[in-house]
Amino acid sequence: MKVGSKVVFVFRDSDGFGSAISEALHPAPDNSSSLRSLEEPFELSLERYGIKDVKASGNILHFVDHQGLYQVSVLLMQNFEPPILACVVNEVLTQIAGENSSSLPTIVVPFVVASSKLKGDFRTLTKDDSKVSVYGVQIGPETDIIKAMATRTHKPSSTFQVHYEPLACLIQLARVLNLPTFVLLGQRGQCVSDKFVEELEILHELGGLLASSLNLCFSRDKITWKPKATPKNSEEPWRALYG
Repeated sequence: MKVGSKVVFVFRDSDGFGSAISEALHPAPDNSSSLRSLEEPFELSLERYGIKDVKASGNILHFVDHQGLYQVSVLLMQNFEPPILACVVNEVLTQIAGENSSSLPTIVVPFVVASSKLKGDFRTLTKDDSKVSVYGVQIGPETDIIKAMATRTHKPSSTFQVHYEPLACLIQLARVLNLPTFVLLGQRGQCVSDKFVEELEILHELGGLLASSLNLCFSRDKITWKPKATPKNSEEPWRALYG
C-alpha cells in the first residue's frame, strides 16, 4: 500500500466522527509546496486469516506535492466488528508498514470516545472551561511529528485504559508492530451543558491540531457531521415492560 510519510488513520464510525475529520482536511491555501488531492479506494484480502467473504476496505485521500511525492495520506477505513476487526486492522497496518522498516510512516489516529469507555485520571470539564481537552498517547518510536504533537496535548495517567474495541485493537497492534503512532483522543460526555456543542468543539480541536501539525487546512465550514439522534427510550428499554 503506497502512503505518505504521515498517515492519518480514521474509522468510518457510526457516529460519523471519522468521516467528518477526513472530509474537512484540505491543502492549505498558502502552502508553498502546492499540495493537490488524490483519492482512491482500497481493498485488501483477508484470506491469510481464513476469511474469504470479507475484505479490508476503505478510501485513502493523498496529499501530493509538485514532485508527485505523497506527503500525507488520510486513510478512512470501513467499520468492522470483532473478531474480524483485529484481522482488518492488522492487515492494514502491515500494508502501511511495508517491507522497509527503516522508513516507517508516522501514523496519527484521531478518535472521539465516550468518557464511559475510558479509565484513568482524566481532566473533567467545568462550565467555565473555554475548550475541550485533547489527550495524546505515544506508541512505538518517537518522530518529529509525534514529538511536536505531544507538546500540544495532555498526557493521560499511567493507569489509562481504553474500553472501546476499535481503538483498543489499533493501539495493541501498533505496539506489536512497533509502528511510530500517536493517538489524539477527544473525550466526550463530560460535564458540559450541550452535547452537540461539546462534540463539535472536539472535532474542531482534533482537526485543527492535525492540520497545523501536517501543514494542511481544517475547514470548519466543510464539516458535514450531524449528531446521531438517540431515541428517548433507547437507554432504558426495560421501561416498556411496565407501560
